[in-house]
Amino acid sequence: MANNQSFTLQALLEQLQAVLPESLGVELHDADQGVAISSMATLQTAQSGQLSFLANPNYRKYLAETQASAVILHPNEIEHFSGPKLVCAQPYIAFAVLTRLFKRDSQAQTGVHPSAVVDASASVDDSAWVGPNCVVQAGAEIAANTRLEAGVFIGEEVHIGKDCRIHSNVSIEAAVCIGDRVEIHNNAVIGSEGFGFAHTGENWLKVHQLGSVLIGNDVEIGASTTIDRGALDNTVICDGVKIDNQVQIAHNVRIGENSAIAACVGISGSAVIGKHCTLAGGVGLVGHIELADKVHVTGMTMVTKSITKAGSYSSGTPMMPTEKWRRSAVRFSQLDGLATTVRKLGKDK
Repeated sequence: MANNQSFTLQALLEQLQAVLPESLGVELHDADQGVAISSMATLQTAQSGQLSFLANPNYRKYLAETQASAVILHPNEIEHFSGPKLVCAQPYIAFAVLTRLFKRDSQAQTGVHPSAVVDASASVDDSAWVGPNCVVQAGAEIAANTRLEAGVFIGEEVHIGKDCRIHSNVSIEAAVCIGDRVEIHNNAVIGSEGFGFAHTGENWLKVHQLGSVLIGNDVEIGASTTIDRGALDNTVICDGVKIDNQVQIAHNVRIGENSAIAACVGISGSAVIGKHCTLAGGVGLVGHIELADKVHVTGMTMVTKSITKAGSYSSGTPMMPTEKWRRSAVRFSQLDGLATTVRKLGKDK
């Protein structure tokens, strides 16, 4: 359901002041207090009644022509825009805070839809919602104000905390424990069996996964992401972690507080990621390695060993014209021979 609320700039200022620290210094001219805002848009597409923002100087060129009724700006950008403005030291943070006011959302409901199947031993808080065609198995617990959208599967002995939202067709397998204020997007699978097999010399013998998945508070998990249950111990996603779409997290991985994982990352079994880390799109981690706190790994990097110090890490070659890349690829294959020649020259001196 669309959000049809309208806010004055003064009301938006008050929302920001209630959330943002004083160091971000949100300001508004008195003459602009009554400007009405009904939605948000980019500088290029905004129309009357919409709020936009400038966080990247590359988009400054659009300020002169934007039709937005108001813009969120850094103090250094004031001179480039004469219209109503919210001035903030971090415009993108202010924008992020205000998006929740204009989010499209389904109508709030409570109870259990007639088509849902809820085991008699399951516990569903009266303020929770279990949507159409959901299945909640024996011993599961759904806490206050949590929403299960259509087609969600909740396995035996699963615990889901307060104020969570589980989007349609998510599967949460047996014994998974989820904290408060967690959002899991469409088609994610939490607690599936990890890829565990022992090779006998002739074939593969399945290793049944006996652990579970523990998810902390304020975690968000993207669409079609898979988080495998642990083999013996648990897979652990700590408080505040944000995980994008189509991420694979294998058994017994641990992701530290407030780390962020972008789309299409693959994390192999028993890898440990520290606090406040970021993995950009397409990053791969081999198993049984550790990343220190505050490590940033750039896109498409393959991490093959532990990282013990905070900082930014990269691997691979950047894009270049194909003909040049082919020449470089040939030279890569010659590096070992060149290194041998250099060592030999050094010994001959």
